[in-house]
Amino acid sequence: MKTITTSAHLEPDTTTRVNVFNSTPDGDSFVSLRIGGEQVDIALLAQPGTAGALRALARAAEEAASALDQITETVSDGAA
Repeated sequence: MKTITTSAHLEPDTTTRVNVFNSTPDGDSFVSLRIGGEQVDIALLAQPGTAGALRALARAAEEAASALDQITETVSDGAA
């Protein structure tokens, strides 16, 4: 990563979108992964050769989702 550190809260209605820019006018190709909501929109730009970083991000997101599932189960079990 290059330039910014930020934080945003994911909400149930958070959207994601992938756009492929294949051979832009300057000859570059890249993929944009946008994560957004009402007030925040984050775009991750990935150039060829960075697929491994995106896959690592996907694995980390899956791990985080599993942790949230476990938290939800624990809270639900404790409330019963």
